[in-house]
Amino acid sequence: MNAEGDTGAPSPPAEEPAERIELRDGLADVDPAAWDALTGGTEPFLRHAFLEGLERHECLGRQFGWFPQHVLIFRDDQLVAAAPAYAKTNNYGEFVFDFAWEGAWNRHGLNYYPKLVVSVPYTPATGPRLLVHPEAPDFDHLRTLLVRALVTHGRELNASGVNVLFPTQDDLEVTREMGLPERMGCQYHWTNADYAGFDDFLAALSSKKRKNIKRERRRVNEAGIEFRTLTGATGSPEDWARFHRFYVDTFEKHMGIPTLSEAFFVETATELGDQVVLFEARRPTGTGSDATDEGETIAAALCYRSHDTLYGRFWGCTEELADLHFETCYYQGIEFCIREGLTRFEPGAQGEHKIPRGFLPTPTYSAHMILTEGFEQPVRDFCEREAAMMRAQCERLHEHSPYRQPQPDDAPNT
Repeated sequence: MNAEGDTGAPSPPAEEPAERIELRDGLADVDPAAWDALTGGTEPFLRHAFLEGLERHECLGRQFGWFPQHVLIFRDDQLVAAAPAYAKTNNYGEFVFDFAWEGAWNRHGLNYYPKLVVSVPYTPATGPRLLVHPEAPDFDHLRTLLVRALVTHGRELNASGVNVLFPTQDDLEVTREMGLPERMGCQYHWTNADYAGFDDFLAALSSKKRKNIKRERRRVNEAGIEFRTLTGATGSPEDWARFHRFYVDTFEKHMGIPTLSEAFFVETATELGDQVVLFEARRPTGTGSDATDEGETIAAALCYRSHDTLYGRFWGCTEELADLHFETCYYQGIEFCIREGLTRFEPGAQGEHKIPRGFLPTPTYSAHMILTEGFEQPVRDFCEREAAMMRAQCERLHEHSPYRQPQPDDAPNT
């Protein structure tokens, strides 16, 4: 023992701050800056303004079958992790279709609902689902803790399962380590191969596909249609209200349910700023330099952008013109990505017609913790058989690639 009484033994490690798990039925009382810090604010659909806007503007709730059940983890009152979660009483707006599972539960006299989903409502876009502050030293531990908390709450709800929809590969690493069954889906995404302009993109296509796209664009141009691009920072409330009318009309034409309100579009455009992008097709009615400003908007496509990806979400039109949909929803977005230096364009779910226009089959995923006794293994078997078929389908679809040479993502992931 030295003069100070030191034994030379190492000091005990400092006690780790205790984690506090909370369940919230809404984000109104969660600090927006603390929530956005979990993703750095780069993911538009995970921004507090987007998710809380859905809640406050009555886009969720009993009418639509989405009930917020967010899981939050705090350390010393600092938000360090969270999962946007919802108790569901139907499968509307998920884009991971589980009608067969619901039927199996029903045939056994069991309730499939409620179920717990970790997702962004009405948004089939891949992104983080297990949100952890980037400066947290134990990233994987917190993500695992989120999954365990979700499973615990799912059991409390007597839910059929916990379903993580459209997660990133980082999230899937955690769910795979925990043994969750996994489903594979397929979307059609465009990848920016460092194109200098739209003509550079066209040059990468086969002659036939290049000529077809040029013909489609020419038809729209010959109809006298002009385009303008607005963002949440440059558009007016009237612009977003007008788009809402397009949005409602599209859903009503296709027997869908228009869940998003005008107030939601107006407010989130203001809050998200440049992360909201609107392509408008306009028929000029004036002359000279004022023609476009005085024109009538006949179609529009609403997109959102992250730091590297453009996401197509909704579209609508008042006139059915040849190829107007392709120009508004696809080609304007491709030009925007090239101009802004974005690496990917995800125009939404489904649609093999996107392949000849430059969008290649791309796997998407979901992970599922089945909580109903006796159903975990049948669901796992279902997922494995389905994944084998999806992989084979993606491989077949890639045979129809419009590109002259393989693209960076010109192969299905496994």
